[in-house]
Amino acid sequence: MNAIKETHFQFAKQTGFYKGKVRDVYTIDNKYLAMVVTDRISAFDVVLPEAIPYKGQVLNQIAAKFLQATSDIIPNWVVTVPDPSVTIGRICEPFKVEMVIRGYLAGHAWREYNSGKREVCGVGLPDGLKENDKLPGPIITPTTKASVGHDEDISKEQILAKGIVSAVEYAELEKYTYALYQRGTEIAAKRGLILVDTKYEFGKADGKIYLIDEIHTPDSSRYFYKEGYEERQKNNEAQKQLSKEFVRQWLIENGFQGKQGQSVPAMTNNIVNSISERYIELFEQITGEDFIKPANDAVLNRVEGAINNALTTL
Repeated sequence: MNAIKETHFQFAKQTGFYKGKVRDVYTIDNKYLAMVVTDRISAFDVVLPEAIPYKGQVLNQIAAKFLQATSDIIPNWVVTVPDPSVTIGRICEPFKVEMVIRGYLAGHAWREYNSGKREVCGVGLPDGLKENDKLPGPIITPTTKASVGHDEDISKEQILAKGIVSAVEYAELEKYTYALYQRGTEIAAKRGLILVDTKYEFGKADGKIYLIDEIHTPDSSRYFYKEGYEERQKNNEAQKQLSKEFVRQWLIENGFQGKQGQSVPAMTNNIVNSISERYIELFEQITGEDFIKPANDAVLNRVEGAINNALTTL
């Protein structure tokens, strides 16, 4: 299948390479990052054996659209998007926290609440809430950026006490996070969606704060369908989601949750194609645009050529 499973490029002035779960990142001249969003897919902290055609393009193009749509709030790391699956941007020194923001009680926050806790990351929550209820107001529940292992919950007070981020800069990150979430909520509403929760990552370059990484994609965010939300809540029904939750559900139904001794179920062509089609649906629902499949079948040659051409202009 015509999917980007991995890349092994060598570019002029290349000074580093990093292979993440789903991204191959090339450092250029210690100034820029050329990020190839591959079609690898991960779930339960495991990279699945088959790549999903067009998945990387979906994530890269959604991120590019929303980074551009929020550039009046905060500058971002992007310099150019030379290919549907590639973003080239400036190198920033990342803050060692992820700013997770939640407008609804879902996912991890709900699990904590349901276990009896009334505080998440130092933020108090009222009694009497149900899963997926709208919160009184958006809350920030940061996590540490772990270089190895899982990210972990942390409170604002702990971040400041440990000196992970200065008080002045943390106040800026909070301000940006609320503003970005508000913008994302407004854009989602126009598409008949609710932006339930999401995360933002920030970095610094030349003393200036930038928004980095992807934003508002189905891999970094949770969306509900707006139509029928109130009715489903009233009837204690599951909300209709727009996220990659369907991949996790397929794995769970086939006996895999990333636990020791479990094996990833066989990914047939039908399964791979169905996941690919769902990601394309996600793109079209979130952006309101038609998804365009590139005409060039030699995908690796296309990506390499696009990066080379872009690097000559930097």
